Amino acid sequence: MRVVIGSPGNGAALKDAIKEFLQSDGRVSEVVDLSEADISYPEVSFRAAHAVVDGTADRAVLVCGTGVGTAIAASKVKGARAATAHDLVTVRGAVENYDAQILCMGQNVIAPAYARILVDLWLDLRHDPSGFYGPKVREIAEFESRA
Repeated sequence: MRVVIGSPGNGAALKDAIKEFLQSDGRVSEVVDLSEADISYPEVSFRAAHAVVDGTADRAVLVCGTGVGTAIAASKVKGARAATAHDLVTVRGAVENYDAQILCMGQNVIAPAYARILVDLWLDLRHDPSGFYGPKVREIAEFESRA
């Protein structure tokens, strides 16, 4: 799996911890850090979302202060589905139910050790388009295509 990761300055410490975990995980073939000095959370989020949508990456992890700003910004890219998740239920639901390709977390909200546990779970999760939530995800995609 190819993963892009990024953060503005207020997410750098957690982003670095997650990046280190991803780089050491055999399920991950490539980790690309899109962070730059003084990058804004919208810009890094747009870049990550575009990488996922255009197929350069399979998934993305974004970190800011709360994880909310990055999720909002990344979701503005047509075809991207980003979700803020800080617990097992929302990480699982984000992928299995809603087919979110982008996981957003907040450095001010979650400890690195727990974030690594959630990312570990996230790497194994898949969405089943024939499942209960498949029609709802298609409904969202159809609406988006008309916008």
